[in-house]
Amino acid sequence: MRSQGGGVPGAIAIDSGERYQSILGFGAALTDAACFLIDRLEAEKKAGFLASVFSPSGLRLNCCRICIGSSDYATKAYSYADCGPDPELKSFSVEHDRAYIAPIIREAIKLSPELFLLASPWSPPGWMKAGGTMLGGSMRRQYLAAYADYFDKFLDAYAEMGIEVGAVTVQNEVDTDQEGRMPACIWTQGTETLFVAEHLGPKMAQRRTPPGIWILDHNYDLWGRVLSQLAEPAVRKMVDGVAWHGYAGHPSAMSAVHRAHPEKHMYWTEGGPEDLKDPALQTNWVFWGSRFTAILKNWARCIIAWNLALDEKGFPNVGPFACAGLVTINSATHEIRPSGQYWALAHFATAVHRGAVRIRSRGGPKGVVHVAFRNPDGTHVLILTNPGKERVAPVVMDTGEWAEIRIPKDSMVTALWRGAESSSCAEARDRSRLVPGEMAGAQV
Repeated sequence: MRSQGGGVPGAIAIDSGERYQSILGFGAALTDAACFLIDRLEAEKKAGFLASVFSPSGLRLNCCRICIGSSDYATKAYSYADCGPDPELKSFSVEHDRAYIAPIIREAIKLSPELFLLASPWSPPGWMKAGGTMLGGSMRRQYLAAYADYFDKFLDAYAEMGIEVGAVTVQNEVDTDQEGRMPACIWTQGTETLFVAEHLGPKMAQRRTPPGIWILDHNYDLWGRVLSQLAEPAVRKMVDGVAWHGYAGHPSAMSAVHRAHPEKHMYWTEGGPEDLKDPALQTNWVFWGSRFTAILKNWARCIIAWNLALDEKGFPNVGPFACAGLVTINSATHEIRPSGQYWALAHFATAVHRGAVRIRSRGGPKGVVHVAFRNPDGTHVLILTNPGKERVAPVVMDTGEWAEIRIPKDSMVTALWRGAESSSCAEARDRSRLVPGEMAGAQV
């Protein structure tokens, strides 16, 4: 970076002294569907793909979501206690997951030993619900104690398979039953509050390493529900933070909750390409770069995309929606094609390390969005997303040093530099223009 005595007109100003949330990580969901498709790859190709997304020389994913039982993206709908009513959970078994889900997760952990796992259920066993099926319906309070035991048994079973879970949510999308077309369950605010305060919270607290409990796991527009729940002292005591989805509402909802409860953490746990017919699916990194920037500027500690992998038709799934994966694995050729979301996530996952702190960035060319971080090793990161014409962005640090960064049309650029103490020069890479074969060897 160059020294500058005065101001630089139109510059992006970086203030490393104004700090916000620490970063947990970036990743995607290792659903039944994703693991099934990855497992079907030829051994060498499977190993290469997993290394490309989890290893330190690849995408460096380090924060992923797994399913407690079946989600809508699975080969079939199932729970771990389908023979019921069985409140003592004598029939509990994770046998389904041993075939390919657990092995894929274990391989990911080998490549990324600090992989943080969030576990979410899409539905309790059907016999715990009004309607008696995993497809839609609502939770029955008489089974809340048994369901807390169900979580406990799941965590034990996965630990026995060598998989430690760092956090759990009560329910994927608490406020919808998806009209009975997929594994889903409505939890009223009162029922979720009761479950966390009197059943799940105390049960998890008894574990040797208690997982964090994240409430909601649904869209921004339910922020009022979150504020109401966190107003309950018994819930507030048990809850580490809030899990958010990006399908409805605005990410500023996370900031609203943060202002009311700065001691609670915000986490972004689901969002992905929703329309397989979108012609921009493979090139929409600018859309996702802008979205990820807004998420991180509203206090989220992680970004977890939806399915890591799906096929070209959005399969396997048992639901009504045909989304795209972070990558597409062709069902006939097994060709792997990253999405635009993948390339946008690459800017964040490869450059922003666990424990990084978001720092202030403001100003800059009109239309360019940006977010800045300071990594634990002292490096600074600035990620810029430009949906318009080519620009040149001056960047000024609070030390007075500055540099100019060229931002190509419709691109994302990641800039890294050391603090003033090292006097290193800034460098930038247009990561959106990398092709898949370059990812492992790319330097930022």
